[in-house]
Amino acid sequence: MKVSLNWLRELVELPATVDALVELLTLAGVEVEGIETHGVAIPNVVVGQILESVQHPNADRLSVCQVDDGSGAPRQIVCGAKNYKVGDKVPVALPGAVLPGDFKIKVGKLRGVESQGMMCSADELGLPKGEDGLLILPAELNTGTPIADLYPGDTILDLEITPNRPDLLSVNGIAREIGALTAKPIALTVPELAAAPVSENVIEVEDIELCPLYSARTIRGVKVGPSPAWLCKKLESVGLRPINNIVDITNLVMLELGQPLHAFDAAKLTGPVQVRLAQEGEQFLALNAKTYPLNPRHLVIADSKRVLAIAGVMGGEESGVTESTETIVLESAYFQPRNIRRTSRELSLSSDSSYRFERGVDPGGVLVASQRATELIRQLAGGEAGPIETGAPVAVLETPPIGLRQERITRLLGVEVSPDRVNQILTGFGLTKSGTGWSAPSFRSDLTREVDLIEEIARVIGMEIIPARTQARFAAASATDRAYDRAMTLRAAAVAQGLHEARSLTLVPAIPLGVAFTQIAEANLQRVKNPMIDDQVVLRPNLLHGLLKAVRDNIRAGAKSIRLFEIGRVFSNRAPEEFSHFAAVVSGPISERSWRGGEGSDADLYFLKGLVTSVLGKETTFEPDSNPALALALKVNVAGKPVGFLGQLWPADARNLDATAPVLFAEVDLGAFEKALQGGGIKRFREVARFPAVTRDIALVAPLDVKHAAIEEVLRAANEPLLTHIELFDIFTDPSGVKLAVERKSLAYSLTYRSSEKTLTADEVNAAHGRLKERLQRELKLSLRE
Repeated sequence: MKVSLNWLRELVELPATVDALVELLTLAGVEVEGIETHGVAIPNVVVGQILESVQHPNADRLSVCQVDDGSGAPRQIVCGAKNYKVGDKVPVALPGAVLPGDFKIKVGKLRGVESQGMMCSADELGLPKGEDGLLILPAELNTGTPIADLYPGDTILDLEITPNRPDLLSVNGIAREIGALTAKPIALTVPELAAAPVSENVIEVEDIELCPLYSARTIRGVKVGPSPAWLCKKLESVGLRPINNIVDITNLVMLELGQPLHAFDAAKLTGPVQVRLAQEGEQFLALNAKTYPLNPRHLVIADSKRVLAIAGVMGGEESGVTESTETIVLESAYFQPRNIRRTSRELSLSSDSSYRFERGVDPGGVLVASQRATELIRQLAGGEAGPIETGAPVAVLETPPIGLRQERITRLLGVEVSPDRVNQILTGFGLTKSGTGWSAPSFRSDLTREVDLIEEIARVIGMEIIPARTQARFAAASATDRAYDRAMTLRAAAVAQGLHEARSLTLVPAIPLGVAFTQIAEANLQRVKNPMIDDQVVLRPNLLHGLLKAVRDNIRAGAKSIRLFEIGRVFSNRAPEEFSHFAAVVSGPISERSWRGGEGSDADLYFLKGLVTSVLGKETTFEPDSNPALALALKVNVAGKPVGFLGQLWPADARNLDATAPVLFAEVDLGAFEKALQGGGIKRFREVARFPAVTRDIALVAPLDVKHAAIEEVLRAANEPLLTHIELFDIFTDPSGVKLAVERKSLAYSLTYRSSEKTLTADEVNAAHGRLKERLQRELKLSLRE
């Protein structure tokens, strides 16, 4: 939200410098996103009147003008603009003036004719760009008036207001905040509501829950026309374009009090105003000249024939105020924020009004804003106002007092704050003392607990005065600590394998990528009750949607080799509803083609198996899984217990991601992974071997269904102390049956032996090798090829 410091100065005394104000707001939790400087603060630029204009003798596009600058003697100026006429008043930069861009004005000659200054355009003065040519000033201005008097300098702050502080979406709200933070008095613009008669139960409101308070006030005999200069300047300072006095007043009150208003042309209404839900298929022509299809989820303002406005979002073109309008109906209301937010998102239509309504306006300010606008309309447009008509009786908003204990303040802040200082701070924020507690005003819906009040106190006294104290003591590592350490260890291991960490959104579409691949039942999806957009309606059931989307985006950006991983929360309807997962996805070449003869190769299932094993540890094993949604699927086990899955997409699914190489992924439940380890998985270090190793090969003939893992398990189970490494280096099958039976395969292993105490002799190695061969033959019924 943009706010003018000149406007704020009318309400509260500001810090001495802009930097001091920015620091004050930032430390109080109001972020300043930008600072703009407006106006003209340039010496030697005055109002001048063109007395005469003749053609330049040596240039077709230039004119020689005689200009009255208020000094008593005409000044000759050469000008290239064509949008003026004799008698017009324009800005004149006298010799010595320095315009934006360090452009210095001095007496000089243009094509042989002396020019004693320069007539200026808006752009040359640093003002918002208008029509091409000179800036034509109002005729009633006196010549010689400094231009800075017409366009006084102003500083505009662009504030980022958090959703819990809708009270700051107004000049009054910001002034109140600054006054409370600096203990300065404030002069807020709040009209006397007692002067406004109210007629209840007049407006028909179909759904009280969506619109608890709706008011309309008829004002007859108004004269629609341009707004006065002071009103236009206030709107222009924050980026709003003046339209006419009625519309400008509604915008001014919105900026001033934070309550959006809307004015209808009463002559364009048929029957009484209604607040109802839209009908299926109903169309609405908005003020932006676009037509929007409505449905029964959208709350609208209507008459007996058509929709007049989308409640809280935007008015209609067919019922807007124009120069011919004589009677208006002034609307001021409170709408349920959730409904306004959903309507705005569904229609992709936002406005200054919806921005405020969807965060929650002050219910107690609805009628106050109506009365304030009525007073301004009487002043600037005339007219006679009728009573404020409402849909339901105006409830008196009462909030239960919030208890506040002095000792609790001291205990939480670590510093004593006197009761008088507490009273001053909370009163400054608009709270009132009620017995032993405090009553929050209707515009501060965020204040509901004792700790909220203490936070307000802390914002004013400043965090910097709270003393730093070391009061911690040693505490044993908790389950949360261990889970964090485990996740960081996995991150380091994944990065060591060449993976890059990704971060994806927690909210995903109704059918996220990867659901079919992981066979997650739709009933287990955790759905969002009020999704903001269609692509964010489900809490992610796994990490694959974000990773596969990242694969697609990287491929489209030209990436060839993709190696990504993510550690994050996933969600389900099954207890405990939140789970920590690790996931990885790979695609593309693992080795590039080379002029030295290398053909290169893409990542495949074996590559991903090795990568997952390196990350999870040596106790990781795999077994086939049946999943028709995948071309290849494996279960991931750690210490013999299932912890996740691994798979490769069908080529058609990979092409949907624009991938030309296989796309493989793995996902692991970190909770199951930690339980499987049960305190294991600890890395143990041993000294570098001092004695040489000896290798022996062994060739086996086994049935096709005998797995490498079974053979390795038999060799490991022998607990042969000299065996240090097992390597499978060759597999051979013969589909023709000529060299080897069709139902059998040949496997060749290299076994490494080493002693940590001495150099092994050939007899010692042969004895150990022989024992292992006998064990294989005995337990797996294998035959050896010697």
